[in-house]
Amino acid sequence: MGIQTWFLGTSFSPDGKILATASGDKTVKLWDTATLKEIKTLSGHTDAVVGTSFSPDGKMLATASYDNTVKLWDTATLKEIKTLSGHTDAVVGTSFSPDGKILATASFDKTVRLWRLDYDNLLREGCVFMGEYFKTNPDDADAEIGNMCDHLPNRQEAGFSAFFSMGQ
Repeated sequence: MGIQTWFLGTSFSPDGKILATASGDKTVKLWDTATLKEIKTLSGHTDAVVGTSFSPDGKMLATASYDNTVKLWDTATLKEIKTLSGHTDAVVGTSFSPDGKILATASFDKTVRLWRLDYDNLLREGCVFMGEYFKTNPDDADAEIGNMCDHLPNRQEAGFSAFFSMGQ
């Protein structure tokens, strides 16, 4: 496997096809469970990654780190969706609710935070940002983004927000 660091956490995707491993080298590695070959290394945390969890539908991966953040990753594109900040010490655990709409995070700051996960609202926020950008940069306008944004319902809620914190 060519491992150069220690593993601090693991989780299987809901379909069992992918194993995510959290590492002391600030990365998460995704492994194909059939071949035991590495699929991808996810980088972005600035300190050790200690936990991983897949959403119930397998579309999102949450990673917890000693850098006080949780990162959310799209498992189809293997790109970072969002960094959740708010804890004041290392985040050591993540868990999705059974319906995948809430993420619980636990931290050495003695709190548990519950995050409302609404992918449509995050996309909506991105569309608002892009709309403002295209107003000042019309030559960069992308018809695909405009078409995608036209189909979203118009709600004002935040995309990812901590709505409850217990502890301290």
